[in-house]
Amino acid sequence: MKEIILDTETTGLDVKDGHRIVEIGCLELDDFVLTSKKFHCYLNPQRKVSEKALKIHGYTDEFLSKQKKFSDIVDEFLEFIKDKKLIIHNAGFDLSHLNNELAILGKDKIVKSNVIDTLELARNKYPGSQNSLDALCKRYKIDNSKRVKHTALVDCELLSKVYVNLTGQKEPLLKFENDYISTLEKKDLMENVYCKKVVKPSENDLKLHKQFLKSSQKKNYFN
Repeated sequence: MKEIILDTETTGLDVKDGHRIVEIGCLELDDFVLTSKKFHCYLNPQRKVSEKALKIHGYTDEFLSKQKKFSDIVDEFLEFIKDKKLIIHNAGFDLSHLNNELAILGKDKIVKSNVIDTLELARNKYPGSQNSLDALCKRYKIDNSKRVKHTALVDCELLSKVYVNLTGQKEPLLKFENDYISTLEKKDLMENVYCKKVVKPSENDLKLHKQFLKSSQKKNYFN
């Protein structure tokens, strides 16, 4: 089962105010394991970034003006996500911006039925709790120290781990024969697996144990 972890960064909050996408990040999951396949691009939004958005992701107007437009990457993007379920945190936000970009180009919109919203999953599982990506990382003891700014690929990496925990799918993560898992990722996954260390007693341990049992029996007998 292949799925796509997806995240976007934008010039602002609402498409009704003319805000556009400045970054798209996608990572592929195969049976809940990250593969080597990814899609990532920065985009020229053809408008200024709001001050609030700049504080969140740090992408300046000058930097973005040198990037490709959405129209330049749309076919490659749609091919990458084709026939795969999309995993998005707070999907309403990302979908509104993606579908706005697609509508501008006369492309079919992404249907909500093809999307799993991890924010909804978290709210159903932990009603009344904080369910932001950072809060869920803290809950599941996922290291989010790299998340100094909200950048699409970093957020996708974190969300992939959160998604696995939310769905209770830790066992499939140990299938290392999938396309690609780095040595560090394997170590990180193994640290999340609970196991007991088996210690075999020595002959001397067994001898001392028998002596202890005999002394205990004598003590109980005389009492």
